[in-house]
Amino acid sequence: MAQETADYIPPLTALTEDEQIFRSSVREFAERRIGPLVRQMDEQAHIPRELVAELFELGVMGIEIPESHGGAGGRFFHSVLAVEELSRVDPSIGVLVDVQNTLVVNALLRWGTEELQGRYLPKLAADTVGAYALSEAGSGSDAFALGTRARNEGDTFVVSGRKLWITNGNEADVFIVFATLDPSAGYRGITAFLVERGFDGFTVGKKEDKLGIRASSTCELLLDECRVPAANLLGEAGKGYKVAIETLNEGRIGIGAQMIGLARGALEAAIKYVKERKQFGKPIGEFQAVQHQIARAAVELEAATLTVYNAARLRDARKPFLTEAAICKIFSSEVAERVASLAVNLLGGNGFVKEYPVEKFFRDAKIGQIYEGTSNLQLQTIAKQIM
Repeated sequence: MAQETADYIPPLTALTEDEQIFRSSVREFAERRIGPLVRQMDEQAHIPRELVAELFELGVMGIEIPESHGGAGGRFFHSVLAVEELSRVDPSIGVLVDVQNTLVVNALLRWGTEELQGRYLPKLAADTVGAYALSEAGSGSDAFALGTRARNEGDTFVVSGRKLWITNGNEADVFIVFATLDPSAGYRGITAFLVERGFDGFTVGKKEDKLGIRASSTCELLLDECRVPAANLLGEAGKGYKVAIETLNEGRIGIGAQMIGLARGALEAAIKYVKERKQFGKPIGEFQAVQHQIARAAVELEAATLTVYNAARLRDARKPFLTEAAICKIFSSEVAERVASLAVNLLGGNGFVKEYPVEKFFRDAKIGQIYEGTSNLQLQTIAKQIM
């Protein structure tokens, strides 16, 4: 059953003409192609392969990839706009595109050799989904307590271990995998590798059955003496911690974009409903108590949007953005949860059933405070920078 898309409520933040055009094209696609599939994808916990292909055709899977490699040659800010607009309709699609652009493509652009970029960027722009494999059972917030090991055998690295909670695991054919090459060196022994699905010893394992963003696959990865060509080293040996830290800082801005898109979708649905739902002889949206709750949510959403856009603009300007990324991640995820919860409340009993979109937005919102750095980690990052 298709879910109606509420009237669009644009952010007040000024955009350039090309950004407005880009936003509009992604919004139109999301409403036309993704909207009718949202409930089905959530229930089946699956993204149709043909929809993924259409995302490539739209150009949102390789936004920052240079045109010489088949990409759109856009800016990081365009990736943020795409993730926001897609998440306004379905945050599961938003995070698929987010991981592809802010983590996988960005890591390759910054750390990949010309040979690696020439081999993988055209694929990532055309038809190949990527995934980012850092987390393990014993290394969540303590991201560098990795159990996955690698050893150097000359022209090949042999990698063994188990990765958990890997977004895009089912769809991806290319994985950035982090493993410890020299355990005695601590975090300076961590190294990043590009692993293809078809490599010997590599298997995509169990897919998690989740509370929210259910269509987005979250899988375990199993590496059993997986043989990785030495040419697939991403960055230098022992510098994987730098690849992870710098890439995740950008990824947090992408999650911020996902969360403000989610909040906008939930708020729009709530506004549409309160204009139509009548109690005591008039639409409930005419009651001041309801209006003030909506207004408060709009204020918080606009503030969260500004933090996300500010962090993205700083990144494009090549200025420091560590603190701003942490701020936008924690604030937007908290705003998303509050706005989605409010939407459920305003819809009353209808907010609690799957016929309306807000219960899904509510479920989807929770992950924003957990993945790509928990809220506690963001607070610690901010504290270190300002104290």
